This record gives sequence, C-alpha cells and structure tokens, in this order.
Amino acid sequence: MMKSKSLSPYIKYIELDRVRVPSFSRYPFHLPAVRNLDTLALHPQVTFLVGENGSGKSTILEAIAVAYGFNAEGGTKNFNFSSRRTHSDLSDYVKVVKGTRTPRNGFFLRAESFYNFASNLDDLDSEMAFGPSLIDSYGGRSLHEQSHGESFFAVFLNRFSGDGVYILDEPEAALSPSRQMSMLSRMHELVEEGAQFIIATHSPIIMAYPDALIYQIADDIEQVAYQETDHYQITRAFLNHPQKMLKLLLE
Repeated sequence: MMKSKSLSPYIKYIELDRVRVPSFSRYPFHLPAVRNLDTLALHPQVTFLVGENGSGKSTILEAIAVAYGFNAEGGTKNFNFSSRRTHSDLSDYVKVVKGTRTPRNGFFLRAESFYNFASNLDDLDSEMAFGPSLIDSYGGRSLHEQSHGESFFAVFLNRFSGDGVYILDEPEAALSPSRQMSMLSRMHELVEEGAQFIIATHSPIIMAYPDALIYQIADDIEQVAYQETDHYQITRAFLNHPQKMLKLLLE
C-alpha cells in the first residue's frame, strides 16, 4: 500500500466516562461491549468494528458519531433533522479525543436511516431560493430517484473527499459484492488524500482493507487480525464447502 499524505488522525481515541454512567444494568450500558468499554484507540486511516447482531457495534459507532458532532440519523454536521429519536444516550458519556489535524469534510452514513436523510436532503434543496443546488454535491440527481445501492454509492463518490472523517454504519446493506469492491477502491483513494474511516460492518469484503485496525465486539472488545474474524472464517468455510455446510444447516 502507498502511504497516505498524513498519518495524524482526526480522532485519536474515544473514552467512556465510566464514573458518570448512571447504571450498568440499563440500556445501552448493560451491553457487554459497552460495560467493558474504557478507552478505544482508532487507526489514523481505517478502523473496523465487527460483531454479531446485537453485540453493540452500531451503538458504539453511533455514540462516536454523535459525540463528534454528527446528526444521529446521518449526514454532515450541518444536518439536524430527526424523524424519531431512537438513538441511545451513550454519546453523552463518550469523550472523543481529537488529533492535531482539523478535517475539511465529514459524513455519518448509516443504512437504517438513509431514507430519512435522502428525504431531508430533498426538502432542503426545494427550500433553497438561490445558489447552487444541494443535490449537485451528491451527483446532481435526487437520491430517491435511484436504487438504494445507487444512492448510497452516489453519496460515497460525490460527497466524500480527502481530509475528512467518515463514519459508516453497515454500508454493505445497500451494496452488491462488486460495489463493495468498488467501495474499497474509493476508500483507498480517499485515504491517500488524508481521510479517516470508522466503519461498523459485517462484510468480509469491506473489512479486508489492508493494514486496518479491526475490533471484534462480543462480550468484550478485542483487536483481531482479518483472518481471525468470525465473519471471515464463517464465509470462507461456507464458500469452500457449500454442500457440507448446507447439509449441516438444513438437516
């Protein structure tokens, strides 16, 4: 891999203010991963949070994004819409420790509320009386006029730029395997231009990005190598022996 133009992170690490936590017996603090969270160092380029459904990876990712200043439902720091308050209050107890660099750009992209973000973007664009259209920054076409995968990728291609912080929650939910590989290529371009990514994912394709820091979240948060992740091992076992795996699953 080529080296990016800077290895200084925008976000160095996050820290849970455990003294202020009201109770470790209620949501989201009762989740094992949160209950055991203290300090979590972040890679200056790419950090992955991986784990089973319900492990708490998206909850932790959301807390990082909100504590950093992003809207809980996604977008840039300029978006403040809310369709329904469903995010946890973990962000109130998470401290984001920043590096010496100041990003020029940033985005919180999450699959579950992307529709709400696209709707708010259309609303804001229709209210603008003069100046360039907001949609122009996203490819010049309403995100609602594209498939879910196309609109997701349009944001990734057009709205993201170098020298930015990008927090992505399960981006593979909208992307085919080939588009996930295209995403890796685009990520690398942005990393070369000084971007920092923090990504929660189930995709063994996306988490294959070289030299990334991978945290596997279960009862605790453990740093692992790519080949040690459950996602890689399960996918490899299935693809190498599909008939054997299907027989075990379907008996």
